[in-house]
Amino acid sequence: MTVRPAVLLLLPVLAAGGCATVKPTAADQAPPARVLTAAELRAAAVGPADLGAGYTVTVLNPGQAVQPQGAERQLADVPACQPVLDAIGPADPAAQPQAETDLTAIGPGTAKVPLYTALLGYPAGRSAVLQSALEAVLAQCADFTSGVAGGAAAARTRHQLVRADTPTPGGADGATAFTLTSGPQAGGPVLSQRAAVVRVGTALAVFSTVGTAKEAAAVPDPAVVLAQTRKLRAAQG
Repeated sequence: MTVRPAVLLLLPVLAAGGCATVKPTAADQAPPARVLTAAELRAAAVGPADLGAGYTVTVLNPGQAVQPQGAERQLADVPACQPVLDAIGPADPAAQPQAETDLTAIGPGTAKVPLYTALLGYPAGRSAVLQSALEAVLAQCADFTSGVAGGAAAARTRHQLVRADTPTPGGADGATAFTLTSGPQAGGPVLSQRAAVVRVGTALAVFSTVGTAKEAAAVPDPAVVLAQTRKLRAAQG
């Protein structure tokens, strides 16, 4: 079983913050894109042939990338930031995507650091709503804490959310990038995560890397982001 990084669990409300680039494109004027099934998302996942020499891609089996067993829902001290936590951890199952495929990619010169990717299929119109929700939450959630219900104050986690610039890849309807650092409020190991969330029609692609306080998470590989965006667009016809 592979436990995916937290920002790759942006399923219910993709409101973990970022710098969104949402502007009219030719795709916006086209007929609504099809809602992709799990099988279609899996078929649309990038492979080594789409990326060139030196890349290794692993498409995970359904259910292989999951939450750690026994994970409890985290509650934010700022109510407006609760969607951030619901996006990166246990939340309302009814808000999950309609279909999903997960994969990892390791490219040349990346020191074997994997790029985690989640391809998420939603009902028509839902992906755009999620991107709007992301922008609404971002401004209020630069710095907040969380803990489980009834948990000790010393066990609370501090979260810092920072915007990151990102271009909108060709074929996408919008792109959002951010960094999220999380660690014990009382001090201890800090997890650094960087992600780009790309909206393509009815689908969202979440590209994520993981780092530490000493080694910041890398920018998601632009070659993978662009190739995956193009395949998602082609899959929706």
